[in-house]
Amino acid sequence: MLPSVYAPKDFKRLRASGDIAARFFNFVRPHIVPGITTMDINNMARDFLRENGAKSASFGYRGFPGYVCTSVNDVIVHGIPNSDVVLKEGDILNIDLTTKFKGFHADASQMFTVGRVSAAAQKLCDVTLDALNSAIAVCGPGVPISEIGKVIEMIATVNGYSVVRDFVGHGIGKNMHDEPQIHHYYEKANDKILMVPGLVFTIEPMINAGKYQTRLLNDGWTAVTVDGSLSAQWEHTVCVTETGADILTLSSKEKL
Repeated sequence: MLPSVYAPKDFKRLRASGDIAARFFNFVRPHIVPGITTMDINNMARDFLRENGAKSASFGYRGFPGYVCTSVNDVIVHGIPNSDVVLKEGDILNIDLTTKFKGFHADASQMFTVGRVSAAAQKLCDVTLDALNSAIAVCGPGVPISEIGKVIEMIATVNGYSVVRDFVGHGIGKNMHDEPQIHHYYEKANDKILMVPGLVFTIEPMINAGKYQTRLLNDGWTAVTVDGSLSAQWEHTVCVTETGADILTLSSKEKL
């Protein structure tokens, strides 16, 4: 049995943790305007979590200094909030938040456009969201984990993009990272891993406008595209149900 399969009694707290993450994104979105710094965003996340009785699972994780990851333009993932990083018109930004509430984790990220962005940047963000939603739509009992990557890779390729291979989705719940690993490209080995009701995991495709390869900066966290091309990521925490899949990182208001 995979470790990230949970009993019905656990889902009240899993959903509560996911709801906090979703509400943070709704709260912060109006603040993402030219002139704000990524440290400003980090501090808003810190205060929001405290007000809601939750913690950031990323803060202090292996020394990570932020309450959220803030990844701008060619930063793929794990961007460190910084008072010197000032968002400007035309930037695209990913904010990644992992909440911990009453012992259970939820992980989500969203893309934000700063002011008016180019058509190319907007398309990359939109296609990445479509890839995430399409991958969630194929989830259900008995479905191989590999179907997730197959769908994402197909959508990215059709649009002339590439899928990052160095980072994966993952099981989640009582632990921030657990099995199974969720590849965002087709991985034959995952044909043998079948989804079951109660399985909880993240899907978090990272899609580049250019090459899929990554480069790690000297801070040991920030991963950027090797060719300077834009990168986008969207993420939800998902649970497999008897009939399909449910998204845990939508707010209760969004589910109405």
